[in-house]
Amino acid sequence: MEIDYHFKKSVIVLKPEKFFDERGFFAETYNLRKLKKLGVQTKFIQDNYSFSKSKNVFRGLHFQSPPHAQAKLIRVLSGSILDIVVDLRQESDSYLSHRMFTLSKKNFKQIYIPTGFAHGFLTLSSNTEILYKTSDYYYPDLEKTLSWEDESLNIQLPVQKTDLIISEKDRNAMSISQLIKD
Repeated sequence: MEIDYHFKKSVIVLKPEKFFDERGFFAETYNLRKLKKLGVQTKFIQDNYSFSKSKNVFRGLHFQSPPHAQAKLIRVLSGSILDIVVDLRQESDSYLSHRMFTLSKKNFKQIYIPTGFAHGFLTLSSNTEILYKTSDYYYPDLEKTLSWEDESLNIQLPVQKTDLIISEKDRNAMSISQLIKD
């Protein structure tokens, strides 16, 4: 398994090993014991599936507040995405900084995002399917959306804003100043 750490080993990009034969391949995409060896103590309890029929769909930046904050393990089943992670841990040296990662069916990468981070993605192709695990159940009253357009985040998407397909909820996301007040 290839491993790449970010945010001082908090966020982990994983590329599971594929075992090929004449039929195709086999890969282990989740193994709690192996994740624990990497320092991940998260136990996942729910799987979610997301389908975006068009290129340029933007979802996020989402997070769930304590006491039901969610860690996530994300992988792309078909298509490709630009995955965006923002550090919301106030005590962190990387507070409010972000990283972007390309995840696709082709590159077979996954990303582990611990609690304390906002997450979103932009589809880079049509018919994109994503499967992700979460460490807690969904609580609508604790779900929050941070605006990717907040100037202090300086997130530069590789597409014009007018070309984005974005939900009303995500379009009306909170700013950093609203987040800090909250």
